[in-house]
Amino acid sequence: MGDQSPAGAADPARVEEIRANLAAVREDIAAAARKADRDASEVTLIAVTKTYPAADVRILAGLGVLDVGENRDQEAAPKAEATAGLGLRWHFIGQLQTNKAASVASYAEFVHSVDRLRLVPALSRGALRYDKGLTCLVQVDLGNAEPMEANVARGGARPEQVLALADAIAEAPGLRLGGLMAVAPLGADPGPAFARLHDLALRLRSAHPSATMISAGMSGDLGEAVAAGATHVRIGSAILGIRR
Repeated sequence: MGDQSPAGAADPARVEEIRANLAAVREDIAAAARKADRDASEVTLIAVTKTYPAADVRILAGLGVLDVGENRDQEAAPKAEATAGLGLRWHFIGQLQTNKAASVASYAEFVHSVDRLRLVPALSRGALRYDKGLTCLVQVDLGNAEPMEANVARGGARPEQVLALADAIAEAPGLRLGGLMAVAPLGADPGPAFARLHDLALRLRSAHPSATMISAGMSGDLGEAVAAGATHVRIGSAILGIRR
């Protein structure tokens, strides 16, 4: 699935595949919103394009999807450069090393994965370097009853660390506190986990009223996330298919 066609010369079959998948995902979001007595317009779809080529990003932009997520700077930076000028909003959603913070700040508008204090000054320096405002979310480790090893790959600050981390983001030059992000624990019902995230989000808003974003939910747990108040869902394979 290489990106060998000229910019603007999309494979018609691929366009139709993505169009159909996108329509189905949007209907899933609408159905979840109706069930939760919410308006679907309250939920922003982020198309996660990791491992997919820039050609697919261009197709998504042509279909009206301008919020795009990536989790590795090594892949995201050249992809953002290749699709410059399309009006995209890049969301960095993966675990972030401090030495990659400046690079991420060069193209991202949102960083969903701030999970430790050391990242805050690094992202702040990057935002100031590129003279931009960077919206940052605190990634929360929702935990579960499984052994700790099951949670390591998910990342995130412990709930008791969230407010201090949020305060640091809110006070950092060039950064804006957006809200919270989490991934449901492995091997556990996502519903109760996302309910805990919602409770944390309400507590955060009491201290930071403008921090209204809740980034939660992927292809397998979209409904539970929307029911728990997610404002942003991160969908990859359900839109772009299984990477071949």
